[in-house]
Amino acid sequence: MARTPLVLDVPALGALERGAGNLSGQLAQLLREAIHRGEIRPGDALPSTRLLAASLQVARGTVVEAYEQLIAEGFLESRRGAATRVAEALSGTATATRVCKPQTTGGQASRTSLPEPAARFAQVAREFSPLPPMPFAISVPIGLTAPADIWRRLGNRVRAKGPGAPAGYDDPKGALPLREAIVAYARKSRSVHCDVGQVIITSGTQQGLYLASQVLLGAKDQAWVEDPAYRGITATLENNGRDSVMIRVPVDDEGIDVDAGIRQAPHAKVAFVTPSHQYPLGMPLSTARRSALLAWARTNDAWVVEDDYDSEFRYEGYPFPSLHSSEPDRVVYLGTFSKILFPSLRLGYVIVPHDLADAFCGARVLMDRHPPNADQHVLAAFMADGHLERHIRRVRNVYANHRSQLIAAIGSLLPSEVAWVQPGDQGMHLVLWLKESLDDREVVAMAARAGVAVRAMSPMFSPGNGRPGLVLGFGGFSNEQMKEAAERLAAVITDAVKSGARRRDAGKPASTRKGRTGQ
Repeated sequence: MARTPLVLDVPALGALERGAGNLSGQLAQLLREAIHRGEIRPGDALPSTRLLAASLQVARGTVVEAYEQLIAEGFLESRRGAATRVAEALSGTATATRVCKPQTTGGQASRTSLPEPAARFAQVAREFSPLPPMPFAISVPIGLTAPADIWRRLGNRVRAKGPGAPAGYDDPKGALPLREAIVAYARKSRSVHCDVGQVIITSGTQQGLYLASQVLLGAKDQAWVEDPAYRGITATLENNGRDSVMIRVPVDDEGIDVDAGIRQAPHAKVAFVTPSHQYPLGMPLSTARRSALLAWARTNDAWVVEDDYDSEFRYEGYPFPSLHSSEPDRVVYLGTFSKILFPSLRLGYVIVPHDLADAFCGARVLMDRHPPNADQHVLAAFMADGHLERHIRRVRNVYANHRSQLIAAIGSLLPSEVAWVQPGDQGMHLVLWLKESLDDREVVAMAARAGVAVRAMSPMFSPGNGRPGLVLGFGGFSNEQMKEAAERLAAVITDAVKSGARRRDAGKPASTRKGRTGQ
């Protein structure tokens, strides 16, 4: 892509040594060096001689003389009626592309490694890099159901009225109209009863988890975390210096094993759970486990952080009620609009007990003061006008069809001893388990080369407990796209099985290889 040349106001050139004389020569040298360093590039327009002279507090003739010298040397070019520019002829030359790098001297050791926190955060960045928008990336809104036209129309209406326009600092809890809409929505859809003072707008579930970890956990407090779990919470605790107090509690067909959690850490202060749709496996927390979890929290003066993941997308029967509806004084409830509408919206919310509202608000202030204002007002109007509920009903039907089609395609392409789908009846993704001999990270890399985007399951488990599998999103793609991608993925998995068999066979003694007599 062609670069758009800059129109420079006043470039950062450095100071002139006024006592040394020859100011025009000094200025010419500073401009040469800026061009050498690539700070001013071919095609960039320099400021007028009058403007630069006023900025440097020198005579205009000094700047004219410096420009003329550089034009003569070929660094600059000037046309009648146009700005003086860095010569286009310098494009592609060493002069134009040289980058200034830090130089090490005999008295300075070169940097060989990042600080430990920097290295850990860099790893998080690599893990969370977004997948390309192709099957089976998770949470890509489908074109047929994305509310783009309605959203655009409401945005224009809100901007015309004014509340979404930038102004001064806003309430750290978020825009009042959106919090009012969330109170009504959460009550109707999830039996969550609260008032606007308990609602704090976030930039999504990830920020809600971070706030909860900051507010609810002391330095040595233990926290239950599901095993497997969303990497967003495990990475948060690891990089908050709390990895040693993170207790991984196994998940079975009924959800988090509360009895196991009590055996491992009976006096933990927080349990981070996904009770409506366990991430990544997909089962809901059973009624018995819900009661046991809340009883443990009451008895031990502990908190439950409820990430209500994908509760809107249940395809058989009625959604399970929220934990918050049973124990509002013990449960911190996290919701998001990113999955329902589109991930780039970056709007979610936390509903907290009254006595935690100020604490969460204060933690939010230290992160980013308050959420951006304009989209909050658009979303509030979207909800108030009934569009959100209609949108959820519409996409639920579409996603149910996509899910059943994808399950059928996988079943027809892969034998069950190689890959099988985790049972479940809700959400926007499937878990495809792989036979134990396969490395799911290797399969992910192979799939990417084949034009298929999937995530590995094994990193979501605690060390030593990982199982190979893949997470397949089906929300944002047509049935035709997913069928083609499923065929490519099946070919990748089949190749991975064959490659693994060849490697194992190559490692055996010659006498034991298939087809050898040993003579």
